[in-house]
Amino acid sequence: MLSQQQLATMLSLQNKMNTKVNPQWLTAGYGYLRAAMVESVEAIEHHGWKWWKAQEKDLPQLQMELVDIWHFALSASIIDYQGDVLATANALSAQLAQASAHVQFDNQDYEPEHLSLLDNLELMAGLCAAKRFSVPLFMHIVGQCEMTSDELFRQYVGKNILNFFRQNNGYKAGTYIKVWNGREDNEHLVEVLAALDSNHADYSDQVYAGLTARYPQQA
Repeated sequence: MLSQQQLATMLSLQNKMNTKVNPQWLTAGYGYLRAAMVESVEAIEHHGWKWWKAQEKDLPQLQMELVDIWHFALSASIIDYQGDVLATANALSAQLAQASAHVQFDNQDYEPEHLSLLDNLELMAGLCAAKRFSVPLFMHIVGQCEMTSDELFRQYVGKNILNFFRQNNGYKAGTYIKVWNGREDNEHLVEVLAALDSNHADYSDQVYAGLTARYPQQA
């Protein structure tokens, strides 16, 4: 289960990123759960659902979609608590402490523990379309996609910090260099994350510093 510190770190990072995009993001009316719904449908595509053709589940892509969904879910949660990151962390922690991922939707009861990954992805998409999000359901799906809560945290922080790094180094202006020494920044990120301990309180700062140390200085 995600720790209180991990939740606080992710929520703080999400708030900072959203503020960088738009300082008034809390009242901008962005459809964060709509975005989560679209990502959920994309996850279904990566899982494979077509009975009339051969398909294989793409687990790495599924995990990446979950990280994206979590970005949007955190944003929606912060809005629910009027920008109070601490209150949001406490609320999410309480939801995670629930003994079951039980969902009631459209007058029906669903027990994610007894459903397939595909059915749970569909349920999550439906909830998001109805402007709802179940953290216990999401975390159950994370487990079904062979991710631990620590891995979710690690990947989330990594992608968030990379987005910050890109923006701070000219991504919007078109001056950012995405390929360093013959490899894309995503590949460098993987190596940076592998060398760090995600349990450190300053983990996000260490990720940023690691990217900075590798980025071409002449840029």
